Amino acid sequence: MKTFIVEKEDEGIRIDSYLSKKDEELSRGAIQRLIKEEKILVNGKKVKASYKVQENDSVTLEEEEPKEIELKAQDIPVEVLYEDEDIIVVNKPKGMVVHPGNGNPDGTLVNALMTICKDSLSGIGGEIRPGIVHRLDKDTSGVIVVAKNDKAHINLSEQIKNHEVEKTYIALVRGIVKENEATINMPIGRNKNDRKKMAVEKDGKPAVTHFKVLERYPKDNCTLLEVKIETGRTHQIRVHLSHIGYPVIGDTVYSNGKNKWGVVRSMSSCKKFKI
Repeated sequence: MKTFIVEKEDEGIRIDSYLSKKDEELSRGAIQRLIKEEKILVNGKKVKASYKVQENDSVTLEEEEPKEIELKAQDIPVEVLYEDEDIIVVNKPKGMVVHPGNGNPDGTLVNALMTICKDSLSGIGGEIRPGIVHRLDKDTSGVIVVAKNDKAHINLSEQIKNHEVEKTYIALVRGIVKENEATINMPIGRNKNDRKKMAVEKDGKPAVTHFKVLERYPKDNCTLLEVKIETGRTHQIRVHLSHIGYPVIGDTVYSNGKNKWGVVRSMSSCKKFKI
């Protein structure tokens, strides 16, 4: 059983949207089915999928037993950036799911790693997540560090827990950024006009984003940025950059999404651990 207490910034969101944000492994379709089966309750009572959560609501989710998945090695090309006896660092491509789950039984990064690493992956992550310490969304490309033994897994997990991991992103934005580097220190909260989106709000939570220019492309009216974040607010980078007039190219949520290259959210990520 999982329990979530709704915070003020999430007030007014449909419960299926709220839970899909809180639990990334659940699709909205799965949440709507669980609501019909009365396995999701609000303040101990059944609700409809259209119910809009209120501040301090207690949302309980009765977890389903995971379907049995046969984990198998698959010869899927993945770029290996570094490897030693403790870890392997790979470049996850856009469109690849990190580990198997309902709806994604194979074709994942874990399936590819099983071919590369054979039996040398940490078992702490469980049967379907061997070695997995952190994840990236399916549509986000970037560096993933995978543990090859339990000692490495514990060490990496502790760094994440203690906020010792340096998060760096590369973003292509619309417009020519004048400053060579700058810091955006603006609170982020739920958009008061569109509860599905985030925005810079006076009563939001503190959010700090640092960026510096890597390259300017005057002919194409865009700039390549290196972005680092001190906080991890929902959609932080996209909200901050859009707010100051430099939306991420291809982002259909916080800009008009138009770009002549047909790029979809041109941003990749990297996390820096202590090895």
